[in-house]
Amino acid sequence: MEASLLAKHLLAFFLLLIGLTVHEWAHAWVAYRCGDETPKAAGRVTLNPLVHIDVFGTVLFPLICIFSQSGLLFGWGKVVPMNPRNFDRRWKFLLAGGAGILGNLLLCFVASLLLTVAPNFALIAFGLLQLNAVLIVFNILPLPGLDGFYLLQSFARLSTETVRFLERWGFLILLFLIQVPLVRMILMITVEGIMNAFIVLSAALFGVLH
Repeated sequence: MEASLLAKHLLAFFLLLIGLTVHEWAHAWVAYRCGDETPKAAGRVTLNPLVHIDVFGTVLFPLICIFSQSGLLFGWGKVVPMNPRNFDRRWKFLLAGGAGILGNLLLCFVASLLLTVAPNFALIAFGLLQLNAVLIVFNILPLPGLDGFYLLQSFARLSTETVRFLERWGFLILLFLIQVPLVRMILMITVEGIMNAFIVLSAALFGVLH
């Protein structure tokens, strides 16, 4: 592998790790601030990436994506433990469950600002924006391990059999879905839409301030 290509892959992996770390930290921090001590006790209220790493989801799966040249880079961190009984309001639990996506939205905003005000860092900023947009889109999916599944459980009464089925086959369902051309196209269009929205927002903000 050429040195330039290897450097590109390493940069993409590093930026993905940033996105996953902020995602899991956001879950833990919001849950802790909303009254659940569970993430704090588990040592997850930190931006240290080592405590959020899932060996398969954070390391092996992204590397498979990179070296298979699939054109799609995605991953996930270790699930943050939360106890619904520790939240005195249902909306606080829902906020903690969706906080990971909010963390990625924040990174998208930071990356889009960098694209606007620091063109010398365009490669890094674009990569950070794209990867976090991907994390947002995939985490909306209602599959185990992703934020969408736990939010779905909060709004819908899923049977025990349904939950067990999804927990057992959810990953294979995800792999199947991303191979379906129509699904892949919809996901990529959504990612591009998120990226364009943040770029337009940052450009407009920059224009107002100047």
